[in-house]
Amino acid sequence: MKNWISFPKVEGTASRQAHVRLPAGTYEREMGREGFFGPATQMHHAHPPTGWTSFDGPLRPRAFDLNHVDTMPGCPLEAPALMGNGATQVRLWRFKGRMDHLVRNADGDDLLFFHQGGGHLFCDYGHLEVREGDYVVLPRNTCWRLETDEAVMVLMVEATNDAYKLPHKGLVGTHAIFDPAVLDVPTLDDAFQAQKHERETLVRVKKRGQLCAMTYPFNPLDAVGWHGDLAPVRLNWRDIRPLMSHRYHLPPSAHSTWISSRFIVCTFVPRPIESDPEALKLPYYHSNEDFDEVLFYHRGQFFSRDNIHPGMVTYHPSGFPHGPHPKAYEVAQKFERKETDEVAVMIDTRDPLDVYPAMDGVEWGGYADSWKAK
Repeated sequence: MKNWISFPKVEGTASRQAHVRLPAGTYEREMGREGFFGPATQMHHAHPPTGWTSFDGPLRPRAFDLNHVDTMPGCPLEAPALMGNGATQVRLWRFKGRMDHLVRNADGDDLLFFHQGGGHLFCDYGHLEVREGDYVVLPRNTCWRLETDEAVMVLMVEATNDAYKLPHKGLVGTHAIFDPAVLDVPTLDDAFQAQKHERETLVRVKKRGQLCAMTYPFNPLDAVGWHGDLAPVRLNWRDIRPLMSHRYHLPPSAHSTWISSRFIVCTFVPRPIESDPEALKLPYYHSNEDFDEVLFYHRGQFFSRDNIHPGMVTYHPSGFPHGPHPKAYEVAQKFERKETDEVAVMIDTRDPLDVYPAMDGVEWGGYADSWKAK
């Protein structure tokens, strides 16, 4: 535990509670540490904190349309890396067909999010059917392959030299957000038995970012049984029951789904919008001073953004104020929408991310100007 310098004070005209009953004509901005887990102060401004007229340099917010990343490698280990750092690598894999080899990632756990399509995943532990909206966590060095009759688009998030864990749910208990009982594991079913064979099989392995190959005279997916508490798990966003408060807008950390040592993955799913007339009804302006923020948009209309559609990703480096677009803010103030229909995956990283060349041709160059009042 960090012994933060903590002495809550109030200066000038301020609300009594965060995100509730803002002083008339003001815009609230939260300055916080450790994402949304550390100490924070709510500043009240006379102008929108995103009211810049120009924005340039490495702090500039960026947006990309991954629908136009058109490479379709047959091997997920060769999927183009979009962004990353020493703790994570974010990739996009498009594929259709039947993998003719097996893969293993010796660099860390892999989190697969199936944005489009589905199929059949075979691994050391058995067979797992996957569909649109599924997360699949693959423990480090799990051997696997995918078969699909339709094109899939998969967001891959590696926990480099690390593992995925479940978030601590504190006061709300272990069954909140999603009951661990809904996590499915692979089974040694008929489909798994049918894929066994004695033919030569190639296994491609990623280690320290490089690929190597191992060849067996048989199919290594030949388990006859297993027992233990380490296995791949599947979770669909439809099984997530989000925390809600009709009187207070909860921070993104309340929607944490997977935790690694240096980053977290949150899932935003449809929910009622706050109904209390004094409560903010969309994400508040904030300066996330310690975490970079990545949002991948899966489906629906993201209620704090304009001109964002499924398959896009936004990147907000730590250190600048951001929040709802002007039109979205105006709609929220009038309480014109009563519920959200969005599904999005958020990755908050403790270490700065590098954006890789694979993103060069798919960037929306005007994203930083999208906060300008129309």
